[in-house]
Amino acid sequence: MDETSQKIIDATMSLIRDKGYVATTTKDIAKTAGVNECTLFRKFKNKKDIVLSGVEQEKWRADLTPEIFKDVKWELQPDLEMFMEKYMEKITPDFVNLSIGLRAPQIYEETAPMVMKVPQAFLSSLIQYFEEMEQRGKLPHLDFECLALTIFSSTFGYTFLSASFDKKLSGIRKEQYIRQSVATFIQGIPERK
Repeated sequence: MDETSQKIIDATMSLIRDKGYVATTTKDIAKTAGVNECTLFRKFKNKKDIVLSGVEQEKWRADLTPEIFKDVKWELQPDLEMFMEKYMEKITPDFVNLSIGLRAPQIYEETAPMVMKVPQAFLSSLIQYFEEMEQRGKLPHLDFECLALTIFSSTFGYTFLSASFDKKLSGIRKEQYIRQSVATFIQGIPERK
């Protein structure tokens, strides 16, 4: 990849993150990249081609893989906290906003597999963890896919809302949210007697 092509990709992905796919024009891309539109079209067929080149690059992916969830202690509370923390470290507000931009109908079919890798890595790793906890005699047999989806939904929800609204929606700190939501997941909500 030559330097000019990389500048074009970086400008495109940044603009999509900030403005969305539809609102990003090739004129905007050329201006941000510091090239003229003719250069842009000599390097790439169209805006979609630039985006597809961008999603192939590691720097524009969250790079969330099952390997990051290997630091388990085989204790439910700290392990679930670790899963949530690792996800929130990798899924930054920039990545959340970029992934929203990559969901535009014009490119969704091609970008969905990249966007889907993130929840797939989280869910498959957590399901395997629950299955191993069952084999170790630390969990009864349950619907582990449902449990993993519950933890993922909670983690994704906090991450998405934080990226979208910063502290305007809630002032709950990430650490507090992780600790309290995992405790509630494990212990349930106590009823008042």
